Amino acid sequence: MSKTPLLHGLRFAFGTLTVLPVTVTRWDREAARGGMVCAPLAGVAVGTLAGLLGAVLLLLGAGPLTAAVAGAAVPAVLTRGLHLDGLADTADGLGSGKPAEDALRIMKQSDIGPFGVITLVLVLLAQVAALAQAYGASWTRGLLAAVVSATAARLALTLAARDGVPAARPEGLGAAVAGVVPVGGALAVGLAVTAAAAAAGTTVSGLDGGVRTVASVVLAVAAAELLLRHCVRRFGGVTGDVFGGLAETAATTALVVLSLG
Repeated sequence: MSKTPLLHGLRFAFGTLTVLPVTVTRWDREAARGGMVCAPLAGVAVGTLAGLLGAVLLLLGAGPLTAAVAGAAVPAVLTRGLHLDGLADTADGLGSGKPAEDALRIMKQSDIGPFGVITLVLVLLAQVAALAQAYGASWTRGLLAAVVSATAARLALTLAARDGVPAARPEGLGAAVAGVVPVGGALAVGLAVTAAAAAAGTTVSGLDGGVRTVASVVLAVAAAELLLRHCVRRFGGVTGDVFGGLAETAATTALVVLSLG
């Protein structure tokens, strides 16, 4: 990827996946491809800001629970809550048990149904509990957990945007990014993120920490892949809401795995 497409890809990734002041100058398939390839970099930025806020609060005397709440709140703020909203809408669509067309209509409604509410509560509780355990161990463990989970969440988006995964609708963000990333490119990004996670985990917590961190990334994308395949079967493809659900599923799985052992 040359310098100019890379720049457009970074703009697309940060402009669509965060509220950071980045202007998206191109919306074509090439820019979308670059954006989804660069999505984990947006995760690194979001996770670092979230982890550092939690670490600062911890160092100022706040308890691990307060640090964890901050660590979970920052990603929600930096994404305008879109991933959480997507998770809730996806849960409502899947939980409705209706045919694809009716389920997609439910997902487009502005309100949140009971399946969405329950899913949001359980996911946020799991995230805060796992982060609290990480910050309870040390501020570095909390920072690592925040960065790894946010990066794994965006890696799930890269993998979900691979060639062969269709869009459920002809319009929207899901249609704009569906199938834009070559399978080989998606796998290369996955390997790079996993290698970086292994290095970071080993640096913070030794060899056991490196293994646990790798496991958190692998299991996070595996959980997201299971949800992705289920959504493709139920809805006929992916939507922007499904992408949000995949990100939150991967982030939560990574945090829970990091809290084990």
